Amino acid sequence: MKKLVAIVGMCGSGKSIASEYFEKLGYKKIYLGGITMDKLKEENLEVNPENEKMMRERLRREYGMGAYALLSIPKIEELIDKENVVLDGLYSWDELKILKDKYPDIKVISIVVDKKIRYERLTTREIRPLTNEEAEKRDISEIENVAKGGPIAFADYYILNNGNMDIYNSELEKIKTEIEK
Repeated sequence: MKKLVAIVGMCGSGKSIASEYFEKLGYKKIYLGGITMDKLKEENLEVNPENEKMMRERLRREYGMGAYALLSIPKIEELIDKENVVLDGLYSWDELKILKDKYPDIKVISIVVDKKIRYERLTTREIRPLTNEEAEKRDISEIENVAKGGPIAFADYYILNNGNMDIYNSELEKIKTEIEK
């Protein structure tokens, strides 16, 4: 079996950048949040913070708090024997438990950023920008309703992403080297 890496962090921490880093190294990326987008498109609903939240909560009511892990397992299984895989955006404690049970060697990287810096980044990002108020509402919802803190707290590796891209990439390189030993 190949390597399985999951990237965790609050909205705007740099999870997608970390996932893209691993993808450039040949890892196949599975964007867990893509399940939300796919379901919204299937129902012809606009992609916006309110609809995303509604869909995330509906999927979790239907499949349980481990919904995104459960719905991603077929994609992981399709790839993991032949390819290294990076999961972009692991969210809940239940998702982590499901994945740890199925893939005991999974490595979790937590990206941590000061809240003020994250919120500034979120207002200017090109894809799905958020106001400070929207970002705070999302943070609170993810902490209270999704148990997002568990995977962040229980990660194997941590990166403080308050600086520039050179520092961030250097930290990613160190972790990648450790994972691939």
